[in-house]
Amino acid sequence: QVQMVESGGGLVQAGDSLRLSCAASGRTFSHYAMGWFRQAPGKEREFVGGISWSGGSTYYSDSVKGRFPISRDNAKSTVYLQMNSLKSEDTARYYCAAEFTPNSERYYVRENDYDLWGQGTQVTVSS
Repeated sequence: QVQMVESGGGLVQAGDSLRLSCAASGRTFSHYAMGWFRQAPGKEREFVGGISWSGGSTYYSDSVKGRFPISRDNAKSTVYLQMNSLKSEDTARYYCAAEFTPNSERYYVRENDYDLWGQGTQVTVSS
């Protein structure tokens, strides 16, 4: 099992970029499909993007497609969310999630598909 800690959040202006990191403990990080979700105040948590264990397969929500590429470095047990061209509506707490998926290029988009979650990092975009 892995435990995750997100970092990299902060207060930025519209149009700026941020890179979030999700560092995982445990020796089996490469066996996990990873996902990013976000939750804005007063709203439900929503899917942002997902990546397979190898990084070979990715999937994004329409709201971030083309702006927020996801990548991972299994040697560093870290998954990244590069956030470009930030908008005020991207303001939210961002969470990484993990699901044990060995030997499969599968990724997941539903919150209930993930068993493991980090504590989140806050991203605030001022307009």
